[in-house]
Formats: sequence, C-alpha cells, structure tokens
Amino acid sequence: MDAWTTALAEIEFGRWNELLRSGLRIVLIVAAAWVLAVVLQRLVRAMNVHFSQRMEGDAVRRAETINRVARYLIGIVVGALATMTVLAEVGISLAPILGAAGVVGIAVGFGAQSLVKDYFTGFFILFEDQIRTGDVVEIAGIGGLVEDITLRHVRLRDYDGNVHYVPNNLITTVTNRGRHFAFSVFDLRVAYREDLDEVYAVVREVAAGMRSDERFRERILEDLDLAGVEGWGESAITVRARFKVAPLAQWDVRREFLRRLKRAFDERGIEIPYPHLTVYAGAGKDGAAPALPLGIRRQASTPDAANA
Repeated sequence: MDAWTTALAEIEFGRWNELLRSGLRIVLIVAAAWVLAVVLQRLVRAMNVHFSQRMEGDAVRRAETINRVARYLIGIVVGALATMTVLAEVGISLAPILGAAGVVGIAVGFGAQSLVKDYFTGFFILFEDQIRTGDVVEIAGIGGLVEDITLRHVRLRDYDGNVHYVPNNLITTVTNRGRHFAFSVFDLRVAYREDLDEVYAVVREVAAGMRSDERFRERILEDLDLAGVEGWGESAITVRARFKVAPLAQWDVRREFLRRLKRAFDERGIEIPYPHLTVYAGAGKDGAAPALPLGIRRQASTPDAANA
C-alpha cells in the first residue's frame, strides 16, 4: 500500500489535466471546422438553387460552375485555418513555419510553375465566363462536353465516351460551340447538268418543312440562309447554306436536314454526283487523244478479252 500511495503522489495530475484539455480543444477545433465547412457549402448550394430559379439557359450553368468552385475553395480555406489553429494549440509556433514556408515556397515555386499557372488560368477562365459545365468546347486540341471545371483542370468527355483531364495551363485558345447560338452549315454537291434555280427551290422547300416541324421549331432560330454557289469542283458544283440554331443543336439539325434533302433530291431526280474518271487509250501522232470507246472498255473488261 505504501508503494501505491507513493506512486500516486508522484503523478502530476495537473499535467494530465492540461493534456486532456488540449486534446479536447483540438477535437472541438476539428469538429467546428467540419461543421463550418458543411454549413458554408450548404449555404452556397442553397443560394445557388434560390438564384437559379430566377435564371434561364446559360446563366443557370454558369451559376452551377461558380457554385462548385466556391464550395471547393471553402473546403481549402477552412481546412487551412483549422490546421494552423491545431498547430498553435499543440505549442508549435507558426512564425518559424511561415518563414520557412516562404523560403520553401520560392524553391517550390520554380518547380511548380505549371501548377501556379493552372490556378491563375482557371481563375480567369471562370471570371471571364469562357467555359461552363455542359458546354461543348475544343481546348488544347481536344473536343468534348465539359463535365467539370476546377482551378486545376477541365474535365471533358468526347463523343466516344473517353474522359480527358486538361490542365488549365495548357489552355491558350477556347473554341466554345454552345454559347448563345450556333450555325449549322451545309455544303451541298450537285451535278453540273442540274438547274441551280431548281436546286435552290428544293433546298428552300425542305428548309421550310424543317422549320414547321414541331421537333425542330424551337431549335431553328431563323430561316435558311442560302449563300449560293461556293465553288466548282472536278465533278460537282458546291452550294452552301446554313441555319441559325439554338446552342448545341447544330448537329441534330444538320443530320435531319441532309436526310430530308437526300430524299427530296431523289424524288426530283437531282443528281448528287461522284467523281468521274475518263480513260484515254493514248495519243496519236497528230496529238489527238480520243476517249476510249465504251464498247472497247466493256469488251476489255470481259475474261475472254483479258486472256487474249
């Protein structure tokens, strides 16, 4: 008993009480930081839902993009503050750490220039509203649907379903195919023998039918813009036209218009030509180079003629 009494007397209960209180404060700091982050993120999400109800179209997607980035920044800031508070609680002075961080930051900065550039470029992409989630864009030579935007990268999914993560520092030019409106452009090839006035009339007729169709009435914003003859090819005349359409509707409108136009051309007997090839038998002494007669070409193509 005397030994146990002596051992208990030597225990520094004040020290253990201080350790317990410090541990409890650390737990409270971490819990408070977690609650604060959750509350702020839910507040940002609720504000986004509230304001999105009064928005339409592109504004909704922009608000959603900013909402995602804001929640991401809240997590980083609250986490950093909680970490510094915990370090101060365990008795680690922040001044030497911050001083060392400045020196290390300079050294790391030279090796992480691309990472710093990612964040700066990502900030200006969001600030200038160049890209939003749901847009179809082409960046860094890669095209696809924007699924996510952060200060670090842009996540794209292409037509084949492949997912591409493009670092923001690689983005120098943004081609956005879904902003405000788009043009669905058609290059139509017809034979030289066709009457262009008749071709124009058929094209306008098909375009009017598209605009009156309930499925495409909201997608096509204006009447067909028939530019006319774009060029003379080796075997066809190219006629160019275009529709002004709603964002991201250009591909569906183009496919349906070409399908209907093919049927209309077939019904009117308008030829959609293939390249033609004329075969010559050779030049005579007088320099004449007559075309190979059709009968000879047919005869030469038979097995007997080939064996002869």
